[in-house]
Amino acid sequence: MNVKYIIVHCSATAEGKDFTVADITRWHKQQGFDTIGYHYVIYRDGTIHEGRDINMVGAHCKGYNSCSVGVCYIGGVVPAGGNLVKSKDTRTPEQKEALITLLKLLKLKWPKAKICGHRDFAAKDCPCFDATKEYANL
Repeated sequence: MNVKYIIVHCSATAEGKDFTVADITRWHKQQGFDTIGYHYVIYRDGTIHEGRDINMVGAHCKGYNSCSVGVCYIGGVVPAGGNLVKSKDTRTPEQKEALITLLKLLKLKWPKAKICGHRDFAAKDCPCFDATKEYANL
């Protein structure tokens, strides 16, 4: 795979709630995907979990799946009243550390790949912080 981008996502799930690769796989299958769209998922405790096989084209960023790796952290939203939610950088210290570790490993494999957030490719808040700026020096 010719990886030009490493794209960071949030799961758009509530702050403080744990979800797993199995949960996201189920949600993505309900949307018609074959399996989870992300290649890696970082849990709130900082553990890094494999999602979609790294040798498979992802399903996480329309128009860029064939040239990118998708990394997702659990979290990204908080209640905003009623059924509404608002985006928020909910990363735990463990997730922040794990993201840096994983992104450095991916950059070793694909040194020319640019680290970006999903929001750099779509009109979304995902991943609820400026990943391009935060990881510019990795």
